[in-house]
Amino acid sequence: MDPQLKKGFLEYCVLAILKKADSYGYQIIQKVQDVIEISESTLYPMLKRLEKKELIHSYTQEYNGRLRKYYRLTDQGNAAISQFLMEWHLIEKIHDFISEGQEDD
Repeated sequence: MDPQLKKGFLEYCVLAILKKADSYGYQIIQKVQDVIEISESTLYPMLKRLEKKELIHSYTQEYNGRLRKYYRLTDQGNAAISQFLMEWHLIEKIHDFISEGQEDD
């Protein structure tokens, strides 16, 4: 998969996971792996970018005597998911257009 396309989809996968519940990095990786391959070296910089864009918020919480960093979806992150889903029909249209071009070969 094209790296830029994958990066965009990965961001929305992370936002979708956080829409369901707050989560920490390793847990996010485990859930995303069910759909698309992701590594820690990809996830953590992405989480920083999403936080900088104010799509997610991080906080620490104690777990088994250690602090764990959790991530939570913000209202802006929720709006970004909604916008992506509204635009999905355009992505399907582009897919269909490209597929039709392949059928002519």
